[in-house]
Amino acid sequence: VKLNGNDGYITQTGIWYDAVDNNLSDNLRGVKLNGKWGLIDKSGTEVIPCKYDFVGPFDSNGIAGVNRNGKWGFIDKSGTEVIPCKYDGAGYFFEGLAEVKLNGKWGFIDKSGTEVIPCKYYNAWSFSEGLAQVKLNYGDKYGFIDKSGTLVIPYKYDSATYFNEGLAVVSLNGKCGFIDKSGTEVI
Repeated sequence: VKLNGNDGYITQTGIWYDAVDNNLSDNLRGVKLNGKWGLIDKSGTEVIPCKYDFVGPFDSNGIAGVNRNGKWGFIDKSGTEVIPCKYDGAGYFFEGLAEVKLNGKWGFIDKSGTEVIPCKYYNAWSFSEGLAQVKLNYGDKYGFIDKSGTLVIPYKYDSATYFNEGLAVVSLNGKCGFIDKSGTEVI
């Protein structure tokens, strides 16, 4: 629809939105109003006010990542910020933990917002099969930690992927192969 020469969208409730995200997440649709995103339900009722720079999809536990004024946090389906928008970056919850960035370093929080693995990594990826690949500092090698933050596979790989069916792809000195969860090179 065009209004005063501008494209936009009118919902069943008669509210004009600048943009609509056509991907439904738990029967909710993202809408943008005055540069900010929120969520409406199928009837067009605003469920989460348009106050975020980004609203991600809800996970299986009903939590979505949001960004407000350059900071990341998490909301539940009622719009309550269950984890305040205080992080410089955030991933999604996998296996009960999400990677978050604070003061330039990555760590992991649980769904209550408790930092269970300190923000001390230059790079960190989501947990998969109980392990996450991490790098301590720029230029360092990758290793793998468990959910307690214990290093279980040493920092020795130039790159690494997440575990899938018990194996992860790693590279070392320009060559790629596979390791198992004990760190043994199996291919």
